[in-house]
Amino acid sequence: MATYLYSHKDCLEHRPPSGHPERVERLEVILEALDGEGFEALERREAPMAARAQIQRVHPAAYVDFIEASAPSGFETLTRLDPDTAMSAGTLNAALRAAGAGVAAVDAVVSGEAANAFCAVRPPGHHAEPGRAMGFCFFNNAGIAAMHARAAHRLARPAIVDFDVHHGNGSQALAYAEPDLFYGSTHQADAYPLTGDVDERGPAGNVFNALVQSGADGAAWRPHFDALIDALASFSPDIIIISAGFDAHAADPLAGLNLVDEDFAWATERLLDVANTRCSGRVVSVLEGGYDLRALARSTAAHVRALMAN
Repeated sequence: MATYLYSHKDCLEHRPPSGHPERVERLEVILEALDGEGFEALERREAPMAARAQIQRVHPAAYVDFIEASAPSGFETLTRLDPDTAMSAGTLNAALRAAGAGVAAVDAVVSGEAANAFCAVRPPGHHAEPGRAMGFCFFNNAGIAAMHARAAHRLARPAIVDFDVHHGNGSQALAYAEPDLFYGSTHQADAYPLTGDVDERGPAGNVFNALVQSGADGAAWRPHFDALIDALASFSPDIIIISAGFDAHAADPLAGLNLVDEDFAWATERLLDVANTRCSGRVVSVLEGGYDLRALARSTAAHVRALMAN
């Protein structure tokens, strides 16, 4: 079985204001990197649009109505939902594809069609709360994938593991509402959105947060991730959804950790070890942050190489 790569050209049509860090080039450099030597065995698939019913497992109907109504019709128009989060004419379709990629990847992995999958999509999702768009995010892609695994495949204990430098407040909000969903995060202690304290444990101890001090390198970060791995293994997940953000890289302009490409490969291998032991290797990864283009391309490539080597 191969690693599947899900993406779609619609994800290039989400166009925030000029100078915004979550820019089209992020996805372009990733797709270029994954089209290079060593990635010939990747099985490429077009991301479908998520169905409304799939999105509403995480976001209430009124919120989905709001996002649909906020989508501008003119190509020169932007609708700002908060100072950081704006919709262009192509944003709604891009967000539907980003959510749909995770759903399709879950289907492929659970059915045994794919060994695992990476979703190269944008906009990202882990800051999107059930009723609120924020932090560049509209729909919670990882959460929608996890809830699809439960609803469509009867996997009772999905897990979301988030190594983005920023805490996934939206994914944690979902875990607080779903005690059989694990959410674990390593994130910079003083970074946006200033959530995810260690004492936020969830209603059934199903949330694990590890705060990493600004300036930490991989050697300082890895013990925190090992502690998250221990909590994940204790939860005994039946599928792992990775919120794969690469903005903890030393070159990233939006944060202050000092990881390198190999740290992301190591983290991926640790997650695959748990998946192989606890849940028949079922892993789906969805892109979150990462804003230095060269570091993003290299780190994503290291992550996908580790998935392919499993």
